[in-house]
Amino acid sequence: MTPPRAPALDATRARARMIERLRAQGIRNERVLAAMAAVPRHQFVEKGLAFSAYDDSALPIGLQQTISQPFVVARMIEILCDGRELGRTLEIGAGCGYQAAVLSQLASEVFAIERLKMLLNRARENLRPLRLPNLRLKCADGTLGLPEAAPFDTIIVAAGGLKVPPALKTQLAPEGRLLIPVGDADQRLLLIERQGSVFKENWYEAVRFVPLLTGTE
Repeated sequence: MTPPRAPALDATRARARMIERLRAQGIRNERVLAAMAAVPRHQFVEKGLAFSAYDDSALPIGLQQTISQPFVVARMIEILCDGRELGRTLEIGAGCGYQAAVLSQLASEVFAIERLKMLLNRARENLRPLRLPNLRLKCADGTLGLPEAAPFDTIIVAAGGLKVPPALKTQLAPEGRLLIPVGDADQRLLLIERQGSVFKENWYEAVRFVPLLTGTE
């Protein structure tokens, strides 16, 4: 006998459940929730993992990298959006392209950097059907930022390091914000706000990200 066919993914319903869960988890910014709802997360994961795409868990995307759980994506963007517009935005660690797509719903421009060429090519394929005119991708060393496009109103880093790369702070525009996981085994989100020549720091919740590495491959 032919085995029964697996039911098709109801992406619309799955996304709605994800948004309900994010609200229950404390995400309050409706613009962030709308941006999360606008991006088809299942298109950014392997086909075999599509049914888990809207679960609140990180998923492997190959090359020892992961797509962050929806809550972490929403929470990081919510912190950066608090009381302001994202404006010109730099993302370090584009991965499969999902977070860049969410950012593009809220930012005037998004420049997304990925150090792994194979992963960047995958991100391009994932993003192509969405036709996002304000999003640009580049293979580069994220610890160096993107000086040719600086300054940035917002910088978001999707990898953790023991310290903040100095280049990222210098590429912040006045009143700009940088959010980065800092730590080794125990990481926490660090928000840096540029106020003139002063960089104000605020710590947020614990997270776990892949290491922030130098160079390209």
